[in-house]
Amino acid sequence: MLKKIQKVGIISKRSIVNHKKVLQKLVRFLKKHKKEVLLDNNCCDLIPKAEGYKKEKILSTADLSIVLGGDGTLLKTARRLSRKKTLILGVNFGNLGFLTECHPDRMYETLEKIFKGDYHVDKRSMLRVTVYRQGKKLDTFLALNDGVINQGAFARLIKMDLEVDNRKLVKVKADGLIVATPTGSTAHSLSAGGPIVHPYIAGLTLTPICPASLAMRPIVLPHEKNLTVIIKTQRREDTAHIGLTIDGQDTFQLQFGDRITFRRSKRSVNFARTRNRYYRMLRTKLNWGELGVD
Repeated sequence: MLKKIQKVGIISKRSIVNHKKVLQKLVRFLKKHKKEVLLDNNCCDLIPKAEGYKKEKILSTADLSIVLGGDGTLLKTARRLSRKKTLILGVNFGNLGFLTECHPDRMYETLEKIFKGDYHVDKRSMLRVTVYRQGKKLDTFLALNDGVINQGAFARLIKMDLEVDNRKLVKVKADGLIVATPTGSTAHSLSAGGPIVHPYIAGLTLTPICPASLAMRPIVLPHEKNLTVIIKTQRREDTAHIGLTIDGQDTFQLQFGDRITFRRSKRSVNFARTRNRYYRMLRTKLNWGELGVD
């Protein structure tokens, strides 16, 4: 059953200052519809006498959180989500806008539909990534798109042992490895030769980056499987780092012997959608199926 929207949060990227009039008009629109408005700290300075809230507070309180930004802002917002199932509406103030629902010129039309209950919930799974060193847990990350093991400035192959549910899967020698959610299959993984996976398919995609063997191909694992990657390359140079990158934004430096586990998180992201346009997005945003012509 669709929830009734009473509290609406607004989360933005820092450059929202360049769209001050748009933000002010949005706040007036929401108050006209008798919605309680929660502004993040980027927005509150642009609205007279407004109180600012931390993004985590908004995401744990609001019925609907409007995210003003591009895909990067949505990815960062998703990693802040608590277990509360707040709805996310992405408004594209960025470039690609593959995850966002609408552009600013369609924002009010979209909100009118949502307030009338004319929308559906697009539930996207998340990835839980944990790093262990010498048997101790160092850190845990959430990802909407992917976790990537890759090199720094030192161009040597990385040796990795892969296990699924503590059973040997394969040994990999490559520039890196991408573990992607279905949502992330159209991001870095796709650029590295991975498959497009529909977001409603429950699975994890493993895509090697420039593997040493042509026989090393991407594979999609069931979502209930636990993947472990063991770093088998030891770098002795101070500048020769191996890193873990989460959604292309958060980084963590890895060492020889580190064990990195990947599994589907119990948390998910609920996007508010007023249109079914996934295949259209593939065609228009990624030029899927089109042939280049000189």
